[in-house]
Amino acid sequence: MRALQISAYGDPLKVLELVDVPEPGVPGAGEVLIDVELAPLNKHDLLFIRGFFGGPPTPTVVGNEGFGRVAAVGPGVANVKVGEHVLAPVFGLTWRERLIAPAEGLFPLPDGDRLQFAQLGSNPPTAALILSEYTDLKPGDWVVQNGGNSGVGRSLIAIAKLRGIRTISLVRRRELIDELKGAGSDLVLVDEPAAVEEAARVIGKGSVRLAVDTVGGDATATLIQMLSDRGVLVTYSAASGQPLAINALLLIGKHLTVKGFFLGDFDHMSKILPAQIEAAPLVAAGALRVPVAAVYPMSKIKEAVAHLLKGGKILIDVASASNG
Repeated sequence: MRALQISAYGDPLKVLELVDVPEPGVPGAGEVLIDVELAPLNKHDLLFIRGFFGGPPTPTVVGNEGFGRVAAVGPGVANVKVGEHVLAPVFGLTWRERLIAPAEGLFPLPDGDRLQFAQLGSNPPTAALILSEYTDLKPGDWVVQNGGNSGVGRSLIAIAKLRGIRTISLVRRRELIDELKGAGSDLVLVDEPAAVEEAARVIGKGSVRLAVDTVGGDATATLIQMLSDRGVLVTYSAASGQPLAINALLLIGKHLTVKGFFLGDFDHMSKILPAQIEAAPLVAAGALRVPVAAVYPMSKIKEAVAHLLKGGKILIDVASASNG
């Protein structure tokens, strides 16, 4: 069986290897055998490979998400059937052709675009839990985010719309404005100083109770300015590599709270499955769609990593015959 493995934690371009590993065997009681078809390649996969989140002893197969078809079920499994498409468990070391997973965390996916369902594992739950866990948002409240074009950003737009929450999405490229409006965002602005005044004009007496940051650096300052009194800033990444730029006087004067989010925290693990189930119909209906820049076979993993570092959503075709 072919899999992507590392022999030591480090630079993904150096340590990732396509290797043969033992077959997983047959599923036991309460278990399922999954033929993995597609797996997203995200920035957090690269951080995992570098050892930022800990991880199992090496050598180890890697991969935090996967999408595939149930190939066999063990005794006592009734929630999924052979032939149904499912998501592999998040953080399940998924970059391999087949794996055994507990059945209790699985559910059958509806019909739809397999490239889109392959991205359902972590980005929609991240967006859903950020919307739920930090402040009591009511229909009509506003949420502002930067990185609106990202997988989490597009997920947040769709899930917020489903819940009756209005979104302001900040982007770096003007050509994304109409695209994200079409995806459901109520207001899309270029991330620049003038955006603060324009957002205030549109919101009027409304309340921006949550800000979601994936960029860091000076981009955080814009979010802080848009937040209403007693609002919450949640950061889940730092695309710029820069520390959060937060004006201490605004933080104090507006009684703001700043939180960090990581999907893998123990407190979130039991909430991932309900969030995936909530988002699946949005994917099936096309209300949640993240453009895919490229799909690579496992044999081209280093090219895939290089592409990801330049930008764009990348998927790994785990089942491709070109994996050798």
